[in-house]
Amino acid sequence: MQNTRALMACALVAGLLLAPAFAADDETVAYPAAGTVDGATGLEAWSRIYEVASHPRCANCHTGESDVPMWSGPSYGDEPRQHGMRIRAGESRIGAEHLTCSTCHSYSEIPQTVPHAAPRVGASWQLAPAEAHWFGKSSEFICAQLRDLERNDGRDYLALADHIGHDVILHWAWSPGVGREPAPYSLAEHIMDIHLWGAAGQPCPQD
Repeated sequence: MQNTRALMACALVAGLLLAPAFAADDETVAYPAAGTVDGATGLEAWSRIYEVASHPRCANCHTGESDVPMWSGPSYGDEPRQHGMRIRAGESRIGAEHLTCSTCHSYSEIPQTVPHAAPRVGASWQLAPAEAHWFGKSSEFICAQLRDLERNDGRDYLALADHIGHDVILHWAWSPGVGREPAPYSLAEHIMDIHLWGAAGQPCPQD
């Protein structure tokens, strides 16, 4: 199965990484059909998904009811801490009530080349919705959350993969600029893992 996943990832890289956008519905990519992946392989895919979701590049903005982003990871020492400068995202999740995220997180499609400068992407920067709370949460918690339609904005696994494939803010996790550790694996491999996990029935460690 390891060879199968490697071949699928290679196909995805060839079909998506060389394109200007990561189209999750690209017909050239051979995604597994629902029910064609066994549970063990699905759980292996989930373990990699969790590595990505719990990584600082992804988790720091998933703070739930708290409207304060987090700083964590190798650049910030041993202990996570709240975003500096007393930054708050408010109920708007874009900081409209205080100082908008875009004040520093500017809209730009040009990669950041200055070490540890404020992240920027070709989209409006914002904190994740309060329902998408997983900073510091366990694999079991996040897995249950991502397959719960009431907590994931009504997305099945195909819609999750499509969301990841098209939201450029999420793509920043793999190209965060100089001085920041990117999320593990690659965007292409992560999308494939979503499909593997989904095709296996979205198994979770607690099942």
